[in-house]
Amino acid sequence: MARVKFGKVTRARRKRWIKRAKGYYGTKKSSYKKAHEQVVRSMAYAFIGRKQKKRDFRQLWIVRINAAVRPYGLSYSRFMNGLKLANIDINRKMLSELAIHNPEDFEKIVKEVQNKLK
Repeated sequence: MARVKFGKVTRARRKRWIKRAKGYYGTKKSSYKKAHEQVVRSMAYAFIGRKQKKRDFRQLWIVRINAAVRPYGLSYSRFMNGLKLANIDINRKMLSELAIHNPEDFEKIVKEVQNKLK
């Protein structure tokens, strides 16, 4: 039986892992074993980061909305309750953008909410 040498398929697979590790520091970009370990770890961090990004942006929008409704004598939770009572379906991202870029339109929404809460 013939001896199986270090074949081109194996080399190609290892090169793929090395290619993914481009830009890493030290041995992590050139050594197959270290590159593979780091790329797997990096992919795990990237997966987690994609989930955290959604949480972080929602949190930011809530903080912005809360800051925008405080001058009108409302808290964030009362404002969101008023939106539901007024049957206004606007997501937090759009409310945040309105508060920043179109304060007059946001004020109209707040007035509507205040009327429904009374």
